[in-house]
Amino acid sequence: MKDLARFSGERTETGTTGQSAQPLAQVRLVTISSEEADQRIDNYLLRECKGVPKSHIYRVLRSGEVRVNKGRIDQTYRLQEGDVVRIPPVRVAERARSTAPAAEFDILLEDSHLLVIDKPAGVAVHGGSGVSHGVIEQLRASRPQAKFLELVHRLDRETSGILMLAKKRSALVHLHEQIREGRLDKRYLALVRGDWQNARQHVRLPLFKYTTPEGERRVRVQADGMASHTIFNLVRRYRDFALVEAELKTGRTHQIRVHLAASGFPICGDDKYGDFPLNKLLQRAEGKRLPLKRMFLHAHRLTFTHPESGAPVTLNAPLPRECRDFLGSLEVSA
Repeated sequence: MKDLARFSGERTETGTTGQSAQPLAQVRLVTISSEEADQRIDNYLLRECKGVPKSHIYRVLRSGEVRVNKGRIDQTYRLQEGDVVRIPPVRVAERARSTAPAAEFDILLEDSHLLVIDKPAGVAVHGGSGVSHGVIEQLRASRPQAKFLELVHRLDRETSGILMLAKKRSALVHLHEQIREGRLDKRYLALVRGDWQNARQHVRLPLFKYTTPEGERRVRVQADGMASHTIFNLVRRYRDFALVEAELKTGRTHQIRVHLAASGFPICGDDKYGDFPLNKLLQRAEGKRLPLKRMFLHAHRLTFTHPESGAPVTLNAPLPRECRDFLGSLEVSA
């Protein structure tokens, strides 16, 4: 257990420089509420002890330092309302101590159960893969009093639009159930290059997720991939482009981007699956056409059942100004 010393809150001596050590962390006894019940103990600890590496969470579970109602449990134990959990002293790794800058985003809906924002393009939803922090870390930093704040779903960093977060675990569970059952309706607007003909088009292409030698996550159409289904509705044709609405029937990684590219209609500005010479061309103004310096994919509508009231909710996020202006320039340059 020596390698746990950095995280276990042991007492340290005062150094010769006169700087005192960090205060000793204490064992905590936490009583599980109805909101926290019915989740696995490992998932609960990962949320409760943010910044502590996963490997150390599982180590203190295996060692028996975490106890429920004074008894040993394994990582699969599901918490019950009223359980008393003993959480041993754990310290956050030094490199994980850096805090995300607090930030707020345009709010589409907020109540005691939900927070729904309009995410700008270029902002990751969470830290990782070379990104120090994202929306979730920034919102937690700006709302230190929030006991629970978790992403319900994700958006690619390059995609703008509606992003939903849960403020209660019961809301998160309820909304994930809606996603699994296909009752949560997400719609996106995408601008593609090509002569789009069909008013409504179904694309069913299996998607396979893989990692490049550089460690980048990618997706391709492959026969043994996950079944994937997107419906595309034509919104408007331009001379060389078309604005389409994508209706997700499954929620695979990069699904819209890959389905469109594989169908011969790459999304304008897509730097992973798009038409790279076209993207470079669009970054420069030409005649009356303005430059496009982002991927034109925007989550514009979300329909779901409210986890508390059971009422249907539909939220809309208008196209960002740079996308509206680019479409306007296509009209005048046609």
